[in-house]
Amino acid sequence: MTNRTASKAARGTLLAAALLLATTAPAQAAPEDSRADDGLFLTVTQGDARSSDTRGTLLLCDPPQGHGRAAEACAELEAADGDIAALPVKDTNCPMIYAPVTARAQGQWNGRPVDYTETFSNGCVMAGRTGSVFALDGLVP
Repeated sequence: MTNRTASKAARGTLLAAALLLATTAPAQAAPEDSRADDGLFLTVTQGDARSSDTRGTLLLCDPPQGHGRAAEACAELEAADGDIAALPVKDTNCPMIYAPVTARAQGQWNGRPVDYTETFSNGCVMAGRTGSVFALDGLVP
């Protein structure tokens, strides 16, 4: 086979491939499930801001995982449309002891960014205001 014949064969193959690509329907992208990438990195710091006593976990809700009460936390977040500040306050009797805890959540919920930080007077108050969301293992409310 001469170079000229090989060149014509290659052009013919490329032309056939181009025609095949042009006549086929474009591939449709699978619809993105915005929940697939949803997750909140949760941290709870006991003590003042300079404290190194911080616990954290990644809360995922499809399926619920991240801490011992992940299913409850995901249900509460779903009911509040991912707005931690909108979680219903639980009727609790907490001691009037100042032992500050700072709760922080960063990530996304239903494709929307979440950046929540609040310092509570103690763990009991935090649990009453945030439900199961920040109920990380090893923390005393």
